[in-house]
Amino acid sequence: MNATERVSVLVPAGMLGAGFAEATVERGLALGADVIAVDGGSTDSGAHYLGSSTSKSTAGAVARDLRSLIKAAARADIPLIIGSCGTSGTDDGVDWVADIAARVMAEEGLDLPVARIYAEQQAGTLEEMLGAGRVHPLPPLGELQVGTLESCAHIVAMMGHEPIAAALEELGEAGTGARVVLAGRATDTALAAALPLMRGMPAGPTWHAAKIVECGGQCTTNPRAGGVFVTIDHHGFTIEPLDPESACTPISVAAHMLYETVDPFQMREPDGTLDVREATYVALDERTVRVEGSRFHTAEQYTVKLEGARVAGFETMSFTAIRDPLILADIDAWADLLRTTLTQWVTDKLALSEDEYAFDIRLYGHNAVLDDLEPATAPPREVGVMLLVNAVDQATATAVAKVANPLMLHLPTPRMDYLPSLAFATSPAEVERGPAFEFVLNHVVDTTPLEMFRIERRAGGS
Repeated sequence: MNATERVSVLVPAGMLGAGFAEATVERGLALGADVIAVDGGSTDSGAHYLGSSTSKSTAGAVARDLRSLIKAAARADIPLIIGSCGTSGTDDGVDWVADIAARVMAEEGLDLPVARIYAEQQAGTLEEMLGAGRVHPLPPLGELQVGTLESCAHIVAMMGHEPIAAALEELGEAGTGARVVLAGRATDTALAAALPLMRGMPAGPTWHAAKIVECGGQCTTNPRAGGVFVTIDHHGFTIEPLDPESACTPISVAAHMLYETVDPFQMREPDGTLDVREATYVALDERTVRVEGSRFHTAEQYTVKLEGARVAGFETMSFTAIRDPLILADIDAWADLLRTTLTQWVTDKLALSEDEYAFDIRLYGHNAVLDDLEPATAPPREVGVMLLVNAVDQATATAVAKVANPLMLHLPTPRMDYLPSLAFATSPAEVERGPAFEFVLNHVVDTTPLEMFRIERRAGGS
């Protein structure tokens, strides 16, 4: 595609499946969008979705959003780009979203060319890269071990904009009309940056704009109101919300550089680093902001980040509620007593050693979020006690939770001369959560933009 004066990107929401008002998408098209881009995933909800290769969003919610966006892209004859499909961006996630898209297009009588970009990696291939000295740790992890790679249920590489651009070029050569790109794991910014960079927009404003719009309306005064519309040119970018009742302000836009970044002035992408230390944010009117001065420093070595998750045991959960004032007067002492007693009972009743299981007690309403960092306060009025047991198999985890059952129902403090009755949230009290996953990779690979990704083109999402 040839360089142009400006490129406009419509971001309808922070995540596919989150929903948005149809009117906001129509407004984005009326403003002259050149591309629709939306993220389909996140690691925010933990390792389960990568480890199990399942989606955080429901198929119905994804279908609803896809129907609106595919129809909009077709009417405007512009591309639709979705990244990190299926939440974690595994190959299964890409195919899951593609199958939904195919059903939607069949129902709407559309037959748009679709590109799938796969980001999942094989442990054996990564072991070869590791042996060649191409894999490096990011803090706080140390050098990667082969056994860690082999233990992962799924591993994905986080693509930059280049595979997306390559897919758009291939689809453009295949014919005219709207094009749909369904990408595996990608940087949140790559989705919005791909087309502007293809059309010759400078890297500084493009990557900065892509960072600001990555979460849709989060950079506005009303994050729940919908998405945003950004226009990138050769000197900077202009951004406004799609909801006419919302606004972008210099503070709301600049503040998004604080979101999910180690440094509020710099952010690393596979091919370099965004630098916004000299960026200026100016309100053009009550709801539109102009940003200039963003820079991008190309890295000497192109790197791609790895994400991997493995099974860290099986979990069983119990939850009880405490309203007894004598227990709440020193809830920490009661929790310590529960830990000590449960450990002893498991030894006596199940003959398990402490290295065969683990448990965590979280006191919601007291210090479950901040733990020891929680400021000292008066005794809470009520506390929810969550017990999470982890063991090598589900049966063992549940057995430990069952041993804890009478303690979480009736455990008194030494000062009490009666047996308290606490309140389980469910019956049965033990809820089997299945395999528990943990992230174990925080490493980058020295590579080239397309080496680790596979692009497949299919008509109509078939």
